[in-house]
Amino acid sequence: MRTDGDCNALDVALVTAGYQRSTVLSDVSLVIPKGKFTALAGPNGSGKSTLLSVLCRILKPSGGTVHLDGHDISKLPTKDVARKLSLLPQAPLTPEGLKVYDLVSRGRYPHSGILMSWDETDEDAVNRALEMTGIAELSSRTVDSLSGGQRQRCFIALALAQDTATILFDEPTTFLDLRYQVEVMELLSSLTRTANKTIVAVLHDLNAALQYADRLVLMKGGAIHHVVETVEQCTVEHIETVFDTKVTSVWHPTTGKPIFLPDPHPRTQVA
Repeated sequence: MRTDGDCNALDVALVTAGYQRSTVLSDVSLVIPKGKFTALAGPNGSGKSTLLSVLCRILKPSGGTVHLDGHDISKLPTKDVARKLSLLPQAPLTPEGLKVYDLVSRGRYPHSGILMSWDETDEDAVNRALEMTGIAELSSRTVDSLSGGQRQRCFIALALAQDTATILFDEPTTFLDLRYQVEVMELLSSLTRTANKTIVAVLHDLNAALQYADRLVLMKGGAIHHVVETVEQCTVEHIETVFDTKVTSVWHPTTGKPIFLPDPHPRTQVA
């Protein structure tokens, strides 16, 4: 039997899932390697957020399996899952007047015992998360008094305080202006290098995904269409077939990674 050290962070095998009588994912298989930033991209309705819900056990698949660190996630106790994997949902809400330190401290709940005691390990984890996200000086501020980018860093700190090896993000740059989008994407990218985290993020901004992620999973119609193991290998054909639109590729002058621009006057429609 494989140990946690020699398996992937997540293994998805032939998963079928949906809501009520509507099937969204059909026989999806995917590997999420440890220590990488994997971006999930694709058109609206392609199943990205549904897959993320399956990965974190919010949504139970009707078929197939998900393994977390080599273990069937459906058979793990809830606290064990929460100690291995954390999720930052899209546009999370907080109670009015909650201070930053108190919000981030909530990440320690999975590590609390029956008596919900707080010790030096918890305090160190919270302080480390605040430092890593650059918001230590904001710890006594209320979350609702912060800018959008600062609030998003607070929620990322919450996930980091949970101290899991794998963190899932659903549209982490939604509603942020360009400056804060860049700050958040740089932070997520750095977590794989500085903290050995495994990051999986649903991203609508394809070009941002290409500049910051290590791998790109392209989804279409509830299926995995392409897995691009290094973003430099992403091609015009990949993008055109997934998004059904003509594009032109250029190379970023600083990163050397591809950027795809829509053709404003396509001669023919992509089949």
